[in-house]
Amino acid sequence: MAKIIRPTYPVEFSVGLIILIFILSFFLSSQIFYVTWPELKEGTNMYFGMFLVSSAVIIMVLILWEEFLFPIRIKPGADGVNFHNHRNKLKVQLLIYFIIPAIFTFVYIYFEPKINVVRFSIWAAICTLMPVGVKLISGIKNYNDFLKLDNDKIEYKNNHETGLFLVKDIQRITPIRDARTVLHKLEISTAQGQVMIDLDEMELEAYLDAIDDFIVAHYPTLVREKKS
Repeated sequence: MAKIIRPTYPVEFSVGLIILIFILSFFLSSQIFYVTWPELKEGTNMYFGMFLVSSAVIIMVLILWEEFLFPIRIKPGADGVNFHNHRNKLKVQLLIYFIIPAIFTFVYIYFEPKINVVRFSIWAAICTLMPVGVKLISGIKNYNDFLKLDNDKIEYKNNHETGLFLVKDIQRITPIRDARTVLHKLEISTAQGQVMIDLDEMELEAYLDAIDDFIVAHYPTLVREKKS
């Protein structure tokens, strides 16, 4: 059974935060249109345009805040665990992402006479480019990457290479940590030499603590912390 390894905020808090973001973006999105508050009070179809823009903002937030829709889970096997980029998650993210440019295209075509082009362009650029730069490109680039740890072997694949080490052949495992003491690389030493596994380049950030705990628990005689 899959286990959630990064608990999210309580559902009530998460939903409340999403609603708050929607309300704020709804009112702020009025800046996109040439419309005054008295006109809005009288009732115009600009409310529909503001609703659409706010919906695009929420879709962007859901892609960036992926734990809301896709809690980070690991599924232990018979004797180990496989850490990898969730492909179904990425497919869903890509699918809902394309709603964002569709929304802005519709808003521009339908409300073109009333649109402030500069402000519209800023909103559209943020909502369409931020998910791509922060999540989607990295997810696609590391689509096939994985790290498999079990009692007999360590196997991995990244953009550059694939490797498999039998535990009996490993002389030393050195966790490489960043300034926050968070694991981000593994140095595997064997009789043939040393190999660096760049976990921080494999879309495995969500699993770093779980990987750290696993290697300490399962390979206690092999783990050697790097001296500062």
